[in-house]
Amino acid sequence: MIDTKPTILLVEDDEDDVFAMRRALKLAHVSNHLEVVADGQQALDYLSGTGGYSDRANHPLPFIIFLDLKLPYLDGFEILSWIRQQPALESIAVVVLTGSAEIRDKDRAYALGARSYLTKPPATDVLHEVFDSLKSYWVSKGRTLPVTSSPPSGRAVSAS
Repeated sequence: MIDTKPTILLVEDDEDDVFAMRRALKLAHVSNHLEVVADGQQALDYLSGTGGYSDRANHPLPFIIFLDLKLPYLDGFEILSWIRQQPALESIAVVVLTGSAEIRDKDRAYALGARSYLTKPPATDVLHEVFDSLKSYWVSKGRTLPVTSSPPSGRAVSAS
């Protein structure tokens, strides 16, 4: 069965960082479906709906992308630049998630259209802050925040 919750896309090539992100989302009680692609080319294929990602029912466009900067094939800056040139992807929030604390990387990411810049691994409270800060965007568009939370009881509720 296809998960109908809005999708989060994680573009990350390090399995330990993928594990850390899954854990952080779980601790933040975010129960949205997480898609993971391991390199820049897979990210472009996923977002453009080509290759193994052509079935949008199984690989829907995400509402948010967590993007590493250091990736095989295409780096995060190239992917971010490409995303911001695609009108169909303009409403997708891109959060750079990287090990780099370099000011020039942060400035470049924001100049290319990143909504936030986080250093790995993301703490649970930081993820809460990211989703809370993005809430104003969706509310301004007349939509509810597409983050689905699972309280400790396990019952899923939509965040609003």
